[in-house]
Amino acid sequence: MDINNVLKALCSEGGVSGNEKAAAEVALSYLKKYDENAFIKNNSVFATIGNGEKKVLLDAHIDRIGFIVTHITEDGFLKVAPCGGIDKRFLPALQLIIHGKKDIAGTVVSIPPHLASDNKPLDFDEAYIDTGYSKEELEKIVSLGDNVSFCSPFAELLGTRVSASALDDRSGVAVILYALELLSKENINCTLQILFSSEEEVGERGAATGAFSFNPDIAIAVDVSFAYASGEKEEKCGKMGKGAMIGIAPSLDRELSNELINIAREKNIPYQIEVMNGRTGTNADRFAINREGALSSTISIPLKYMHTPVEVVDTRDIISCAELIAEFVKGVK
Repeated sequence: MDINNVLKALCSEGGVSGNEKAAAEVALSYLKKYDENAFIKNNSVFATIGNGEKKVLLDAHIDRIGFIVTHITEDGFLKVAPCGGIDKRFLPALQLIIHGKKDIAGTVVSIPPHLASDNKPLDFDEAYIDTGYSKEELEKIVSLGDNVSFCSPFAELLGTRVSASALDDRSGVAVILYALELLSKENINCTLQILFSSEEEVGERGAATGAFSFNPDIAIAVDVSFAYASGEKEEKCGKMGKGAMIGIAPSLDRELSNELINIAREKNIPYQIEVMNGRTGTNADRFAINREGALSSTISIPLKYMHTPVEVVDTRDIISCAELIAEFVKGVK
């Protein structure tokens, strides 16, 4: 599997929370190789592989952060509100794609520094998107409630690093697809459930409904977490290229996390520990309290510049996460 090509295809789609269908269809096209009966429901992607007694759920969320159109001004500017956690500090001059009846480009209005009275960050209700269209032209293309995503092309950086928007969490989708490729010639003894879940960025909603449908015994949320960058606290971050981040938290099952650590050690798979002191902020929190509860853990990819248009991951970490998942699944009885 060419990880870069898969990431590029996944990250090239919109799929802002609540409108994930286009991204879900790309993920489904890859997933069909492993389960021809895979399907999309409520913008989440579902697949089942094997028929063992124990049910193991692998999840990565398919949605991305973005905006929703709230108003078209008389001057032909768009007003938007955030879908998910967006840092308002980078709003000025941000390039965007408006997903209306057709995709059109836009940019957040930026006052030249020569004319600005201060350098305070814009609030979301102060941000205007300029598309070049008049109000009358825009109303033929854009409707209130349409989604807006970052315009940020996939880029291969030095070595094994890549940059794009939506690597949170399309890189998690790539991990699971790669793990399935590693398992494709194995006889697994469990029922493997795959969920590419919708609406994680607005409350882990797809995880809640997906887990209720699957009712797994074990659930692993594959997501991204903070990779160390200059000026950040090292104890709160992972290191890029150092392998899968295995979660330990009160909301996770400690025995499952320890089992993942032991597998990584035995199989010489690069890994690092991520300690959280409460909820994880991932879909694992939902899985742990689904119905009677599933044994849950997190495996995360270190990612720089989270929730920006220029997220960065190292594909070596994607491989480490996938190898760890594959080895774990092979050992489930």
